[in-house]
Amino acid sequence: MTATIRTIEVFADVLCPFTHVGLRRLVDQRAGRARPDVRLWVRSWPLEFVNGAAPEADFIAEEVVEIKEQVAPDLFAGFDPQAWPSTSIPALALAVAAYRRSLDTGEAVSLALRDRLFEKGQDISDGSVLAEVADLHSIEVTDADRTQVAADHAEGVSRQVTGSPHFFTETDSFFCPVLSVGRDATGALKVTPDQAGFERFMSACFG
Repeated sequence: MTATIRTIEVFADVLCPFTHVGLRRLVDQRAGRARPDVRLWVRSWPLEFVNGAAPEADFIAEEVVEIKEQVAPDLFAGFDPQAWPSTSIPALALAVAAYRRSLDTGEAVSLALRDRLFEKGQDISDGSVLAEVADLHSIEVTDADRTQVAADHAEGVSRQVTGSPHFFTETDSFFCPVLSVGRDATGALKVTPDQAGFERFMSACFG
């Protein structure tokens, strides 16, 4: 008997380090639970649409340092602020094109783009980097894929997406369920594991 596919939908920017942590933790849990029926549909939520500009390298670097120190020392091994992308739109369009091919291809490309950015220090706004990913997965990006990036964002607005990442399961929705993010009285960034939120999220994903 073929297992019914359970799709976890997430609106996120490929430049968001919190999304990288959330997706990696979810994929690890899927492997550990032997649940290949649970798939990821990573939608476009470009922060440059939300904030009027793409996030700056220094801002993301601060987040990455805190995440590595407090939450995920196993991630962001090759992160390089000097190779920070100028925009996320072409990478998001590539992911859209990959999902047009298949759910598996879309997930693979969505994860690969984040791996190149956060683990290998590659500029995923660079056309040659994107071309390499596209060639590896036999994908061609069309104007319709680029248009879909904006359409995804509009849909996210209509569904009251809070920010990146915002996950939707069959029964609930979760904004950044793996991490607790805030600033202390001095204004310093603090990122800690949200164990209770993570357990609720995992139950919704795999229960």
